[in-house]
Amino acid sequence: MPESSSNTPEPALSLNGVALGYGDFTVLSGISMQARAGQVVAVMGGSGSGKTTLLRAATGQIAAQGGTVRVFGQDIGAQSAAGLRALRQRMGVLFQQGALFTDLNVFENVAFPLREHTRHGEAAILERVLAKLDAVGLRAAAHLKVGEISGGMARRVALARAVVLEPELILYDEPFAGLDPISLGITARLIRRLSDQLGCASVLITHDVAESFAIADQVYLVGQGKLAAAGTPQQLKVSQDPYVRQFLDGTPDGPVAFNYPATPAFDAWLAQQPGARASHSREDRA
Repeated sequence: MPESSSNTPEPALSLNGVALGYGDFTVLSGISMQARAGQVVAVMGGSGSGKTTLLRAATGQIAAQGGTVRVFGQDIGAQSAAGLRALRQRMGVLFQQGALFTDLNVFENVAFPLREHTRHGEAAILERVLAKLDAVGLRAAAHLKVGEISGGMARRVALARAVVLEPELILYDEPFAGLDPISLGITARLIRRLSDQLGCASVLITHDVAESFAIADQVYLVGQGKLAAAGTPQQLKVSQDPYVRQFLDGTPDGPVAFNYPATPAFDAWLAQQPGARASHSREDRA
C-alpha cells in the first residue's frame, strides 16, 4: 500500500478556482473547497447541480477546464497514468448503487481490493475483511451472496469495501439514496465513525440535509453553476441567503424556479410541431 501522508499539512483534497464541465459546456465555475484528514465534508445541491461532476474531478475521471484540483497536495490533472493510479490507491469510493459483484459473496466483495492491490496472505486478508465487516455490523454475513442481502446491507458491504485498504480520502456518491430511515441513520453514523477511526478525509456527495448536517464538519452548497455557500452546518442553518433557505427549507419559490425556462430553441421546436399553430390560435382567441 502507498505510504500514508495524512500527517502532512496539505488537504487530502483541494479545489482552487476550478471550472468543470464536458466539452464546451461548463457545469460549475469558481469552485474552491478543501477536505482535510479527519474531516467529514458534505457537498450538497439539487439534482443536476454538478455534485457528481465534482466527484469525477476528484478522482481524475475528468480534467478541470480551469483552476487546479489537488489530491494529497498533487495536481491530479498533471499526473501520468501511473501517478494517477498511485493516487487512486490512496482513495476509497462508495458508489451510489454500491457496485458490488453479484457473482461474489460478501466476503469476496470486500476482499477484492486487497487481492488486487496488496500482497497480503490469506490469513491477513481474512482478518482484515472480517474486521471491516464487523465495523459495519455484517461479520456474520460474510458467506452470503449479494442477492441474499437487503439494499441497506449491500450499502454497508460497499462501505466496508471502500475502507478495507484504509484510505486517506473516501468519496461517497449519494450514500443515503434509497435507504429506509433506519438504514440511513446507521450509514450516517458509520461514515462518521469510520472517518474518526481511520483519520481520513471523507467527502459526501449528497442532497440529504438532516443526516449530512448531523455528521459533517463542513458543508459546501453548489447551485446555479457556482459555489452558493460554504460553512459549518450551524452556519448554514442560520443563513438568510435565498438559495440556502430554499434548499434547506424545500420551498418551491426562490432562486431555483419550478418551471424550466423557455428558450429560443424550445420556441423553434414547438413551432414545428403539428397542431402548434392551431393551439396558438385558440390561445389568442381566449
